[in-house]
Amino acid sequence: MSKRILSVSYDSVLLATREMLLKQKGYQVTSAFGFTESMEHCRNGRFHLFILGHSIPHKDKLQLINAFRSNCPAPILSLQRFGETDVPSHFYASPDDPEKFLKVVDEILAAQETRLSSA
Repeated sequence: MSKRILSVSYDSVLLATREMLLKQKGYQVTSAFGFTESMEHCRNGRFHLFILGHSIPHKDKLQLINAFRSNCPAPILSLQRFGETDVPSHFYASPDDPEKFLKVVDEILAAQETRLSSA
């Protein structure tokens, strides 16, 4: 089964690029532009991973993390902008290196699959 990812950004170009990269790796991606759209998808879908883009304002990112945690057990990957350190997500990655970003996504989802199969 293909892993479902909710990717959130406040920049439509970055959102489309991230979606393309993830789909090329075989992931099922739902892209959400902005806070309201991401909350609608969060409530209506089951996801294996949430990705929060670095274009999301810090305050909104914190609210999204709290909302995602209360609606779904999926891990949260935060793409961090320079100097951003106090985001309480499960995982972090730089948005500047697509290969490393995809490697982090692969590792998160592989570890999640291992946990589920051994339970």
